[in-house]
Amino acid sequence: MPDYLPLWAGGPLFAQAPHFALCTDSVLLADFVHIGRAGRGIDLGCGSGILPLLLLSRSRTLHMTGLELLPAAAELAAGNLAVNGLSGRSAVVTGDLREHRALFPPGSFDLVVTNPPYFPSLSGRMPPDPERAIARGELTATLEDVCAAAAWLCRSGGRFSLVYRPERLAELFVCLRGRGLEPKRLRLVCHRPDAAPSLCLVEARRGAAPGLQVEANLFLRDAAGQETVEALRIYRKK
Repeated sequence: MPDYLPLWAGGPLFAQAPHFALCTDSVLLADFVHIGRAGRGIDLGCGSGILPLLLLSRSRTLHMTGLELLPAAAELAAGNLAVNGLSGRSAVVTGDLREHRALFPPGSFDLVVTNPPYFPSLSGRMPPDPERAIARGELTATLEDVCAAAAWLCRSGGRFSLVYRPERLAELFVCLRGRGLEPKRLRLVCHRPDAAPSLCLVEARRGAAPGLQVEANLFLRDAAGQETVEALRIYRKK
């Protein structure tokens, strides 16, 4: 049986997959996502289900679907949602996001989220573990594949939010616009005030007019190396 532990004191229970540690990226993305009046959302490549779990903990009316390529991860995601009593407001589908047209009708969701692979498949050294390599590099889905799936699944006016690497931001914006997803919000994440951004949080809207809101940088630690007030809030440490 998975080892379910609270994410924070009094928070939802969560069991991590043996191949993946719970990452900061998904926690930051879950906080960045604007749920609004969204009724149905989907996480592309949900892994162990952390994004659906965190988003459902913020909303009483949202229904989240997790789409996951790896059967073992999909099974764990379903367990993480079930142990928190969220089976009635969630579903986990084992499938390939590149087959999105066969899996879901167009415009099925108000909200699409993802923490996608960051690196092209031939760049850098891939982890020897094949499941970690899939999560880290574009072995089974490229950035274009992810944007194509998001554009198909997102209704007109719906939101697509993701976390990505700043060095690929130009490429991301080109892919988004090429699929009718207009970048509307951008927030850069820095470990410290004197450090360059290490992550970017992006929200695009299906069929929206141009106009990008650049939000204040998110600093995870202050100049003294202490966690910032905002980081403590996001991680539920304060």
